[in-house]
Amino acid sequence: MKPNETLLNIMDNKIKEFEEIGDEHLCTSDYTPLRANAFELSDDDKIRKIAKNFAEIMETLGLDLTDDSLSGTPYRVAKMYVKEVFSGLNPKNKPVTKLFKNKYNYDGMIVVRDIELQSHCEHHFVPIIGKVHVAYYPTNGNVIGLSKLNRIVRHFGKRPQVQERLNKQIVTELMEMLNTEDVAVIVDAFHFCVSTRGVKDTSSSTVTAMYRGKFKENEVKDEFLRHVENGSILNK
Repeated sequence: MKPNETLLNIMDNKIKEFEEIGDEHLCTSDYTPLRANAFELSDDDKIRKIAKNFAEIMETLGLDLTDDSLSGTPYRVAKMYVKEVFSGLNPKNKPVTKLFKNKYNYDGMIVVRDIELQSHCEHHFVPIIGKVHVAYYPTNGNVIGLSKLNRIVRHFGKRPQVQERLNKQIVTELMEMLNTEDVAVIVDAFHFCVSTRGVKDTSSSTVTAMYRGKFKENEVKDEFLRHVENGSILNK
């Protein structure tokens, strides 16, 4: 039996279970679920394989792939998946971060707010759009270039995600990189799986927040939240 046939048989046997679960929120791991051989294929090989499979999806839907407007869609989707929206799956795309000595002996909170988030829900493969607010203390005498915080958020966003996992992955990465527990991350995101299907609620967003180290202290947490709530100076 071919691998695809085996997968189809498994799916056929689990359809009832999928229907019973419905839109229940699932998150099985802190880590993005990946096979051990996830990166054996090159990016070009993945693009070719995905393009072929996506062409089958389009044909199954009844679309005419000989039409000029649709003929290139399988390739465009495959390239987008591998090179863009899911590029964060591949560890080789992880941003290189460089720490700098805190020569000014700055001991206050460093906050980067309103970092743009673009991700995809792993349950329906539709967009998650929002903002991420990051804060840390340079406890161990090091600071990080500000743009690197944006790049870290972008990297973990560029994979199929569950918001709680995304939040934790960003926090964990920052703690390991800065060698400090004094980190906080808030994610405020709009889920297209909520707004465009199912309940079709276009007004709600989902907020997750993780506080580590000093940020568990109410006074420190409140200061961080005040910085976030004040909003960007560009909007004033």
